[in-house]
Amino acid sequence: MIQSDRMLEEFLRLISFDSEPFCERDTADYLLKTLRELGLTAEEDDADAKNGMKSPRSAGNVFAVLEETAPGEPILFSAHMDTVKPGIGKRAFVRADGVVVSDGATVLGADDAAGIATILEALRTLLEHNMPHPRLEFLFPAAEEIYGRGSEVFDYTKLTAKIAYAFDLTEEIGTAALAAPTILSLGIVVTGRSAHAGFNPEDGINALTAAANALSMIPTGRVSEDTTVNFGTIRGGSVPNAVPGKIEIVGEVRSMRHEEALRHADLIRSVFAKEAEKLGARTDVLIEEKVRAYEIGEDEEVVRRFVRAAEAVHPASARLTTTFGGSDNNHFAKHGVRGIVLASAMHDVHTTREYTTVKEMAESAEIALRLMTEVPCL
Repeated sequence: MIQSDRMLEEFLRLISFDSEPFCERDTADYLLKTLRELGLTAEEDDADAKNGMKSPRSAGNVFAVLEETAPGEPILFSAHMDTVKPGIGKRAFVRADGVVVSDGATVLGADDAAGIATILEALRTLLEHNMPHPRLEFLFPAAEEIYGRGSEVFDYTKLTAKIAYAFDLTEEIGTAALAAPTILSLGIVVTGRSAHAGFNPEDGINALTAAANALSMIPTGRVSEDTTVNFGTIRGGSVPNAVPGKIEIVGEVRSMRHEEALRHADLIRSVFAKEAEKLGARTDVLIEEKVRAYEIGEDEEVVRRFVRAAEAVHPASARLTTTFGGSDNNHFAKHGVRGIVLASAMHDVHTTREYTTVKEMAESAEIALRLMTEVPCL
C-alpha cells in the first residue's frame, strides 16, 4: 500500500528546504500545514526561544496527534527537522538505480528527511485505507543535531504515549538501537601567566606546558569497551615570542554507563588541576551533560512490536543493536518514554557523500505503517 513515488516526491520537497539547526522554519511550516490537512491537531512550541535562538528562520518543535479509532496503547513517532552543515541550498538527484544523492556541495539531508518522509507516507496510507489505530502522537524536533536541544526543552506533559519510535539510525532497514550513551562535554581552561619569551620567560607560567602535561597523563580513544574520551580542539597563546598565558581545550566523554562517564570526567578534572598546580597555574573545567545513557530491554513491548513489524516486512530481518551516538530518544528516555531508534534509509550521514534509496524508504515506511496499525484483538 505504500506509494513509493509519492514518498519520493515528499522526500525531495523536504530536501529543498534549508534546515540547519535553528533554521527549520520552512520545514516546520510545511509540516504544520500538511498534518492539519490530514486531519491531525498540530502545534508548534517555543523550543527555539527557550534555547535563546529565536529568529525569523528558526522554529520550535512540531507536535501532532491523531486520535484513536481502536483500542491500544498510544504510540509516539519522531524524526527531527534539522540537518547538519553544509545544508543550505541542498539539491537532490535520483539515479536510475533508485539511489538519491546530493550534488556533492552539501549533505543530502536524508538525516532526517528520510525519517520524516517515512512517517508521513505511513500516516497517509493509514488514513487513505481507514485502518484502525490507537492514539498516534508525532514529534518533529528542532535542533537534534546539536545534542537534541529541541527535544530537550519539549513539554513532555503533552504526551500520553509511553513508547516511542525515533526514525534516525544509520543501519540496514529492520535494525533498531535499544541503547545509547551519556555524552559529557568538557570545556577546559588552563590559566598561567604571560611573559616575554626572550627577555623574561622565568616570569611567565606556561599554560600550554601545564595542559600538555595533563593531556599526556589522560588515556584517550576507546578507554574501555563502552567508553571513549576525546579532546577535539585546543587553542591559546598570542604570539610566538610570548609565554602562553591561557589555553582552552574542548573535549568529550561518552559511555554507555552514565556513572562511568561521570567518573572519567571527574578524573580529567583532577588531573588538570594537579598538573596546573605543579607549575603555579590554575584550571577551570566545565562538565556539561548533553544527553544521558539509556537501555531498553529486548523483552519490552516497544521492542516486541518492532520485531513483529520488521519481520512482517522481511522475514527474520529484525536486528537489535546499540548506538554510540545520541538522539532525541535520549531525552525521551529521560522523561520516562521507552523508545527505540529505527534505521531510516540514511547512509554516509554528516558528509557530502550522504545517500538514500527509494527501496529502503519504502521498506521503512511499511514498518512504520505496521507499527501504527497493530492493535490488540478484541
